[in-house]
Amino acid sequence: MDAIVVGIDVSKDRMHVAVRPSGEAFAVGRDAEGLEVLVARLAPLSPIAVAVEAAGGYETVVAASLAAAGLAVVVVNPAQVRAFAQALGRRAKTDPIDAAVIARFVEATRPEIRPLRDAETQTLADLVTRRRQIVAMMVAERQRQKRLTDRRLQKSIARLLTALQKELSSLETDIEDTVRGSPAWRESEDLLASVPGVGKTIARTMLAELPELGRLDRRQIAALAGLAPWTRQSGTWRGRSFIGGGRASVRAVLFTGAMAAARFNPHLKAFRDKLVQAGKPKLVALVAVARKLLTVLNATLRDRQPWQQQDA
Repeated sequence: MDAIVVGIDVSKDRMHVAVRPSGEAFAVGRDAEGLEVLVARLAPLSPIAVAVEAAGGYETVVAASLAAAGLAVVVVNPAQVRAFAQALGRRAKTDPIDAAVIARFVEATRPEIRPLRDAETQTLADLVTRRRQIVAMMVAERQRQKRLTDRRLQKSIARLLTALQKELSSLETDIEDTVRGSPAWRESEDLLASVPGVGKTIARTMLAELPELGRLDRRQIAALAGLAPWTRQSGTWRGRSFIGGGRASVRAVLFTGAMAAARFNPHLKAFRDKLVQAGKPKLVALVAVARKLLTVLNATLRDRQPWQQQDA
């Protein structure tokens, strides 16, 4: 019997569903009643994977509802799905077509099914994401402040920066309460912060947006963060290695941590200096330090030992 996979295209109000290899297709509302119908129709099929395309947050409640019903859910990257559609020659784009392409994509690639974040981890991730958005808005306003000279505009920017700073402080209090209110998270944060170069922001971002930390090997965790190198090669030609993909927000804070660790963490400073002395460009050395830092953090949570007492 052929393995059954399901692709779901989610929009604000509707969910279009495609089942392979039967070719069955249907649509339901993205509401409580529609989710009940969706689960009732999919559960008897026992699919090996139900793929939901990331859709600006609309997919979250769908994926959570399906996972709660015991279905194997995977959230897929829309850019990868579109590239797959182009490879198939599918240029037309409608919701039913998208659902069918998602199903074919999962059927062809068989992505690994990982447990979804629990409700508390999702809440922390949302808080951390909102903090990052506020910081980005503040950076943009400060750039405008440097560029604009009109006093009225300067006052407008100053008022907005004051409001954003107040909101940032409130969010940081919420994040502090969320993390310190959980004994498990409090212990994990303290373990991560034991690594020189890692502060609260980095530790909390890792807990919220990389919950697999400490549960995977170093290659798997590097791939999730987008720090695993990949090489372009064709025939006898071999291109340079690159990093990319993965979770950009995690990668960004790891680069921040790597810059600090290259100064204040003796182990990682020596590692970075050795690479530079060997002729590696400074940016390449920084990427290597970020990857090494991630390996150290992974080992720290895996072994439940502060950095000074564990071997990465």
